[in-house]
Amino acid sequence: MKRAIITGGTGMLGIALIKQLVKQNIDVTVIVRPNSRRITRIPKDPKIHVIDCLLVDLLTLKDQLMGKYDWFFHFAWDGTFGDSRNNMYLQNKNIKATLDAVELAHSLSCELFLGAGSQAEYGRVMNTEKISSKTPVCPENGYGIAKLCAGQMSRIMCDQYGIRHVWMRIFSIYGPNDGMHTMVMSGMHQMLKHQRPQYTKGEQMWDYLYCDDAANAFYLAAQKGKPGAVYCLGSGKVRLLADYIKDIRDVVAPKSDIGFGEIPYYQNQVMYLCADITNLTKDTGFLPTTSFKAGIENTLQWMKEEIDYEKN
Repeated sequence: MKRAIITGGTGMLGIALIKQLVKQNIDVTVIVRPNSRRITRIPKDPKIHVIDCLLVDLLTLKDQLMGKYDWFFHFAWDGTFGDSRNNMYLQNKNIKATLDAVELAHSLSCELFLGAGSQAEYGRVMNTEKISSKTPVCPENGYGIAKLCAGQMSRIMCDQYGIRHVWMRIFSIYGPNDGMHTMVMSGMHQMLKHQRPQYTKGEQMWDYLYCDDAANAFYLAAQKGKPGAVYCLGSGKVRLLADYIKDIRDVVAPKSDIGFGEIPYYQNQVMYLCADITNLTKDTGFLPTTSFKAGIENTLQWMKEEIDYEKN
């Protein structure tokens, strides 16, 4: 049986990947923050083991984890949205934590290190071409800069240790266990509370991928991803943002009124964002299988189980 380690295992992507790995009969050790309120999200299974550890203390696990592991997935990251994205000291700590994760992977004889990058590594891409690993990178905030640096430095470090390095630049993922600050989740939440959500005109062309499809991509990349590869992770297709919002409305609250055009676009708003998954598909066989509406239906069921909207 293979053994894998995941940091950031209480987030949307971490939970989805844990479930995917267990389904594949892989033993999973999940590293979580001490006293994490989200630890209850982790499924109960004999193949899942939970260890409390702060990001800054990852190297202390060298003496706690026993035996050989095969795959190391590094998802944990502090400061992923809002003003914290430009907290440079915080973002710099994330870079060190990524390198500590590689050091821990080496000490455990891992064959693979797979890190979660971001579309923010590209900055604003102002044309209508799909974004690939060959698209020039020009991050414009501390978060994107740190993700780019962490990916590049961890790749060099993995090369030094003979570890296969794969870096997945994640685009717009949605699904159960996502944070409520995203466009999808905040809109669903407002509709369930019979509130009127407000949006821009929704003319952006966007790429959304369901979290279970993303988890399958991580699993396939762990199996078959090429050493040193950078893969863009999305659906590979775009639609008008307004159409996504209408799909959400049709599933969640068909009679809900939507305030299109009531929020202005951000300055320098990116109007087209699509992942080029050609190389990911070629190398691993990955293809999305979940339609946006089906993903919203699954997410809706999870939200209703998590929150009693009749009482809130």
